[in-house]
Amino acid sequence: MDSITVSTKGAEGTGTVAALLAPQLRLGDVVLLKGGLATGKTTFVKALAAAAGSTAVVTSPTFTIAHFYPLEQGKILHIDTYRLSGIHEFRDLGLDEYLDESITTIEWGETVAEDFPSHLLVEFHYDQSAPDLRVIDFSSDSPRWRPVLDALQAALLTEPKLS
Repeated sequence: MDSITVSTKGAEGTGTVAALLAPQLRLGDVVLLKGGLATGKTTFVKALAAAAGSTAVVTSPTFTIAHFYPLEQGKILHIDTYRLSGIHEFRDLGLDEYLDESITTIEWGETVAEDFPSHLLVEFHYDQSAPDLRVIDFSSDSPRWRPVLDALQAALLTEPKLS
């Protein structure tokens, strides 16, 4: 498994990491986001969408399940599976028809991981004693993500906001 880990401070740091990942993404990619409540999943998607060129207002799709954010080419599909009971309920939504024409981000992505064997997992961790600190792990078994993680690692090394 290929993986990298980065520590950030506050929403700005999380957004910086997402903005560094955005240029590496392409239509058909699936990014699963895992982490507890208020760990930065939606903040990450907001910054990712903005860096990818969307001018849409990004909000959590917890109650609507899915939002679409237009890009110059394609769209970002932002899904939240928190309220779903499992993979079968997800499949019943019929969102799979949009996957090839979207960069798909799925909050609480562990719920549906079995349907996306080539996904990138982005896992958010925080310690209550350091509420602004986030540790973000990126990992995947798919060869698609090795060059992406290499590019992200290189970009992280030169990012002054994370030093």
